[in-house]
Parts: sequence; structure tokens; C-alpha cells
Amino acid sequence: QVKLVESGGGLVQAGGSLRLSCAASGRTISGYAMGWFRQAPGKEREFVAAISGSGRSTYYADSVKGRFTISRDNAKNTVYLQMNSLKPEDTAVYSCAARTLTIPNMRELEYSYWGQGTQVTVSS
Repeated sequence: QVKLVESGGGLVQAGGSLRLSCAASGRTISGYAMGWFRQAPGKEREFVAAISGSGRSTYYADSVKGRFTISRDNAKNTVYLQMNSLKPEDTAVYSCAARTLTIPNMRELEYSYWGQGTQVTVSS
């Protein structure tokens, strides 16, 4: 079993930055692809970014490409999401997820473990 705990969310003005962290426990996630997803009020959860087990491959939703950066520190069993140039439409609950394969995927059904999420609110 893998437990994932997100942190780093909060309230920020448009144009600001936040760095989310996802700390894993229970087992090492070095062989797992990791993803970030978000869900805004009244909307379905959507893919944000994903990273391979090695960290060499990353994928982003078009809406965040060039503004968000996903990274990982396997020694710390932690994945990060650096969010810059935030917009009000980025407001959502952000959740990290682990896939028991090293290759990332944009589909949430491919992920076996999920964190509780952290709220990100961007004011205009």
C-alpha cells in the first residue's frame, strides 16, 4: 500500500506561484509513474501533469504547459508541482496519484493510489 499526502496549497493572487508537494509512504515510489490531477467545483477531475518513475519523462495538460513543472525526488519519496503564473481558472483541489507502472498516463483510471488533495485558490 502507498499513502500519499499533498501539501503546499493555499490562496494566491493571479500571477503568483505555489509549489505543491506529494509525500509518499508505505513503500518506495521510485518505480511508479506519478500524476497530478485537479478538480474544480462543479467540474470533473482533470489531468494536470505526470512524470515517469525515473523522472526523465514528463507530460502536461495544454492548459498548464509552460506554467507548471512536475518533478520528483525519489530519495525523498516525494513529487512536486511547481505552479507559476497562476490564473483564477487554476482554482481547484489538486491531488497526486501513483501508477504501479513506470510509464506515465493521463487517464485517472490508470492510477491506483490517490492522496486526499490540497486546495489551491487563485484570486483575480
